Amino acid sequence: MAKTRTRGTRAGSAARTPRAKSRKPATTTEVEVVEEEGGGNIDTGIVAITTIVLIAAILLVDHLRGMYGEGMFF
Repeated sequence: MAKTRTRGTRAGSAARTPRAKSRKPATTTEVEVVEEEGGGNIDTGIVAITTIVLIAAILLVDHLRGMYGEGMFF
């Protein structure tokens, strides 16, 4: 049967040094942080339209139920 090698240290592995150092200069770039200005955007518009439609739907359904005497407002 074949002998297996032990997993000890090989000659020269203890004194390893990095093969190559980076020759690129370390560059830093400045980034300007831009904050969003206040005001309406698409998210604000969606929230406003959804709220208006939801309130209108509740009022219309309540008006229809009011015809039968079951509405809360009508």
